[in-house]
Amino acid sequence: MGRKKIILQWCRIAAGLAVFAFGVHLTIYANIGLAPWDCLGMGLSYHTPLNYGLAMTVIALVILVVDLLLHERIGYGTIIDALLTGNLVQAYNSIDPLPENHNIWLGIAVMLIGFVFMALGMWIYMQAAQCCGPRDSLLVGLGKRLPGIPIGVVEILLWAAVLLAGWLLGGPVGIGTLISTFGAGAVMQLVYSLIHFEPRAIRHRDVAEVTREFLES
Repeated sequence: MGRKKIILQWCRIAAGLAVFAFGVHLTIYANIGLAPWDCLGMGLSYHTPLNYGLAMTVIALVILVVDLLLHERIGYGTIIDALLTGNLVQAYNSIDPLPENHNIWLGIAVMLIGFVFMALGMWIYMQAAQCCGPRDSLLVGLGKRLPGIPIGVVEILLWAAVLLAGWLLGGPVGIGTLISTFGAGAVMQLVYSLIHFEPRAIRHRDVAEVTREFLES
């Protein structure tokens, strides 16, 4: 694979994350409660000099280190995700000209639309086949070390721990938290069925493999 194609893949990752981040921004604008990881990031921003974007970046980098300790495969997509996504969401939050939403039904509709953008963003950047985000790698790593527990249960336990930490820090929890926990995956599956995309069919390449391709081309 040539260097130009690899660089174009990095651009694809960045573009996909921009779409994904816009979806996350919509779930925040909905103002009906945040998904567990966003709740943690927002809660952390309340107690530190960090804004939401930087708080999410710090969390992602910490998770990235944990992924390395768990010997999970790390790709350039993982690194770009850790550095870019939270800050892109913060940028969308900062430039949003709309007034704060206080209508629960509008909030639910906006959150569902946000899930669609998140799914489309993941579809765009996963096609670069350079591994997934730090949180997905963490879930896989924990799942491998808890083989007797179904991966869905591991995910629920992880989200519960993250949500508890976010709630203790004062992060927004509400009906949107419940919708995010159980609805985001369903919307993602619906979107992928409509566009005929199967994420499990992608063969991801890690940093070492892509770097070797880049240097040899």
